Amino acid sequence: MIERTLEKLLKSKLHSGKAIVLLGARQVGKTTLLNMLFGNSDAVLWLNGDELDVQTLFATISATRLKAIFGTKKIIVIDEAQRIQDIGLRMKLITDQIPEVQLVVTGSSSFELANKLNEPLTGRKWEYKMHPLSFAEMVAHHGLLEEKRLLEHRLIYGYYPEIITASGHEKELLKQLSSSYLYKDVLLLEQIKKPERLIALLQALAYQVGAQVSFNELSRLTGLDAKTVEKYIEVLEQTYVVFRLGSFSRNLRSELKKSRKIYFYDNGIRNALIANFNHIELRTDAGALWENFIVSERMKRNQNTQNWTNSWYWRTKEQKEIDYIEEQNGLITAFECKWNPMAKHKIPKLFLETYPTSEFKIIHRDNFEEFLL
Repeated sequence: MIERTLEKLLKSKLHSGKAIVLLGARQVGKTTLLNMLFGNSDAVLWLNGDELDVQTLFATISATRLKAIFGTKKIIVIDEAQRIQDIGLRMKLITDQIPEVQLVVTGSSSFELANKLNEPLTGRKWEYKMHPLSFAEMVAHHGLLEEKRLLEHRLIYGYYPEIITASGHEKELLKQLSSSYLYKDVLLLEQIKKPERLIALLQALAYQVGAQVSFNELSRLTGLDAKTVEKYIEVLEQTYVVFRLGSFSRNLRSELKKSRKIYFYDNGIRNALIANFNHIELRTDAGALWENFIVSERMKRNQNTQNWTNSWYWRTKEQKEIDYIEEQNGLITAFECKWNPMAKHKIPKLFLETYPTSEFKIIHRDNFEEFLL
């Protein structure tokens, strides 16, 4: 069994007087993680929010009835809790009225779940995001040397647990997984009215990984208006398909202030959307794949280790650009992603002059582990 970084963190929060909320896309291993934590303990009651009788149970509920249902159980786990109407109020009832019970809920859609939780559970929850397996988790599992040997495979097929453990069936499983992503957790949301255009949008985003994204250009490519494009991207973000980086801007009029890049949390999903599983050496998008891998793995690493940083990219109207920027404790560090270790690159002079105390590093396939561990 592959140990997840979040396991120790969740364990440390048990019985702290707050609910634990674990958010993440389907199939990233949320339920598996909770099984690792609790096993077959008789102290745990498992409920699934996808099941109609569980939804009905919580439709009209009181603390007295809940206590009777929970009985002597000390830990209550609700999977896919966002399927339960007014789940935030139900969770507040449990945490306030039955404090001896540890409540743990999972959800595959922050778009539904977070909006129903934030106000009712202010100050009453620990919330964590879970992503596909990370480079760091796999290094911990079978060592740095083995994981570096698999680097090109990861760039193509990604890090979903089922993909990691089903060698030889990656393409078929990724096709099924990407379809599940689209139809279960995005298209069924009532805001999505044109599924074929959403798929076109995802494919357009897949082709533009690492590039500055224009809502107007995406509108032209998909036939959606620009506001709908932005709304759909927000849904995709809140169902953990993609995430965006905004542009870094402090001192220069020429710095772009409202632009964005959009990345996929997993390279395998990105490649499945464009039906391209060619070897890295045969691809014209090797640089984009590498950048998506590095940035997404860094985001996983920072979230899994509770390493709070601000993240951006940098670009000017004159098209001077830096792939990725972090600011932590007042220090600005700029990173450029290069698949080829021999590629030459210098930090833009304008950036150095504007931010003279910043640091600059090139991340390539011979040194990337320092960035991701």
